[in-house]
Amino acid sequence: MSHEEQRTTLAGPNRLAAPRRTSTRPLFLLVLAALALLASSCATAERDDADAAKARETQTAEQSASPNSATANAKMSMSNANVSVITSGAATQSAPQEQEESARGESYAKIDENPFLEAARAPLSTFSIDVDTASYSNTRRFLSEGRLPPKDAVRIEELINYFNYDYPQPSGSAPFSVTAEVADCPWNARHKLVHIGLQGRRVSTEDMPPANLVFLIDVSGSMNEPRKLPLVKSSLRTLAEQLSARDRVAIVVYAGTSGLVLPSTPGDRKGEIIAAIDRLEAGGSTNGGEGIQLAYRVAQDNFIRGGTNRVILSTDGDFNVGVTGDDALVRLIEEKRKSGIFLSVLGVGTGNLNDSMMEKLADRGNGNYAYIDTDAEARKALGEQVGGTLLTIAKDVKIQVEFNPRAVSGYRLIGYENRLLADRDFNDDRKDAGEIGAGHTVTALYEIVPAGQKVENPGVDALKYQQPARDAQDAPQGTGELLTIKLRYKEPNADASKLLSVGVADNNASYRNASENFRFASAVAEFGLLLRGSPYKGQSSYEGTSELARASAGADLHGYRTEFVRLVERARSLSESSSGG
Repeated sequence: MSHEEQRTTLAGPNRLAAPRRTSTRPLFLLVLAALALLASSCATAERDDADAAKARETQTAEQSASPNSATANAKMSMSNANVSVITSGAATQSAPQEQEESARGESYAKIDENPFLEAARAPLSTFSIDVDTASYSNTRRFLSEGRLPPKDAVRIEELINYFNYDYPQPSGSAPFSVTAEVADCPWNARHKLVHIGLQGRRVSTEDMPPANLVFLIDVSGSMNEPRKLPLVKSSLRTLAEQLSARDRVAIVVYAGTSGLVLPSTPGDRKGEIIAAIDRLEAGGSTNGGEGIQLAYRVAQDNFIRGGTNRVILSTDGDFNVGVTGDDALVRLIEEKRKSGIFLSVLGVGTGNLNDSMMEKLADRGNGNYAYIDTDAEARKALGEQVGGTLLTIAKDVKIQVEFNPRAVSGYRLIGYENRLLADRDFNDDRKDAGEIGAGHTVTALYEIVPAGQKVENPGVDALKYQQPARDAQDAPQGTGELLTIKLRYKEPNADASKLLSVGVADNNASYRNASENFRFASAVAEFGLLLRGSPYKGQSSYEGTSELARASAGADLHGYRTEFVRLVERARSLSESSSGG
C-alpha cells in the first residue's frame, strides 16, 4: 500500500515599494480574509473527521451485520488494512516499541490478529499457504541488536515455517503429504491446539530441472552498507556454486538506471559469474520498476520450457524513483507471472527496510520472501534449501478447514492474517494462492474451543433477525471428527486444481505427550504471541516457551532450534528490562 506525502509550500510575500502614505484598510481586509480562510479550513477538517468516523462506523456495522462466515469479515478487514510505516519525525499512535523505531524508516503491513469464531456460525476457515520465512530472521536481527521487534514485524506463521519438521514424505504421485495432530493447548489448558503439517516432496539436485535464473540486484546508494550489498553478494555466490552446465544465470542491476551486468551464462562458467558478482558496487538512486522489467525481459529471452524460470530480487526495498507505489509494482509482478516466470525476494539491511512491499511482490510473483541478516542465513536460504527456493512443486495451494459444531464451539487460526481467502475462493481456480517448493514444510495451527465452552469475544456478533444456518445441536454426529481439512493445489504448469481431504479426530492427548513437531511448533507460536503482546496469549510466558522448545528440539542438525531457545531467552531479558522487571 503506497503512502503519498502531500506537501504545502507557503510562499513568502512579494517585495513591494512602500507608498509614502499607507492605508490601514487593505491590511484590515487582508486580516479578515485570513481569519475567514482559517475558519473555513477548521470547519472542513471537522467535517472530514466526522465523515471519516461515520465511514468507519458504517463499515463496522456492515461487517457485523453480515450473515456470512467470519472469513468474509476478515477479508473485508484485510482489504482495508493500513500499512504500519515507521518514519522519523511523524506523530503516530503506534505502540511505544514501534515509536522507538521511528528514526529507522522501516515499514511493515499492519496485522490485526485473527479472532475466535463460532463454529456453528462460521464453520469454514479458508486461507492460502505461506512458505515465507523473512519475519523470523528479521526478528532475530532486532533481538541481536538488543531491541524487541515492533509487533507488526512479527508474522507468526513465518516464525513457525522458518523451521523444518519431520513430516512423512508424500506417497504416490502427490507433490506433498498432509498430517494433522490434536492435543491440549500449552498456553490455555481449557483449549485444544490443532497442528496441520504439509511436507513437499524432496528432489535431489541431480533430478532438478534446468534453471533459468536472473539475479536482479539493487545497487543504489541505500545498499552501500556492510549488511546490505555484501550480504547479497555472499548469497549469490552460494547459489552460483550449485549451478550446473544445464542452468543459466544473468545479472541485472538497477540504481539511477538499470543495466545488464552479466548476460545469460551457463552455470558451469562459475568464474565469470562470481567475477561479475564481485564487481558489484552500490551508488545512486533507485528505479526498481525499470530493473524489474529488464530482468523479466532477459528471463523471457532465455526461457527454458519445462525448467525453472525465476527472477531473484535482492534489495532493501527502497524503490524511491520511477514506479514507487506498492500497488503499481504489484500489478507489474502479477502481469509478469503469467508468462511462467516466478519471483523470489531476498531482503537485506536495516533503516529503510520496506518489508511490506517485498512480501507483496513475492506473494504476487508466485515466489517466496526471505530476509538475509547473516552469511549463515544466506547459506540456509540459497544453499541448504535451494530446492525449495527455486523449484516449485505445487502452486495455488489453498487450505479449507470445516469444523464440526458438535465437537468445536469456536476456533482461531494463528497467523496467516494476510493470506485469508473468502470461502468461495477455495473452489475458484482463478484465485491466486501460495506455492510450495521441493522439500518445503508448511505448518498451520488452530486454537480450538471445545464444545460446551463459551467463545469469548467472537469475531461475528450474534444475528438479530436470522438464525445461524446450522446450530450445534442440529449438526450431524458423524464419526466423532473435530474437523475436515481440504486442500486444493495445481501442478506447476496446470490450470486446473486437484483436491485432497483429511478427517481429524481428537484423541485427548496432553501436549507434553504430543510429537516433537507439535511441541516445537507450539513453542514458536507462543513466542510470537508474546512478542506481539497478543490478547490471545493466555498463560504464555518466556520461561514456559523456552522449556517447551528445549524439550522438543530433537536432533537439530544445523542448530536452528538451539538458536531459537537463545532468542527466547534474549527476548525474555529485553522484556524484563523494558518493563522494569
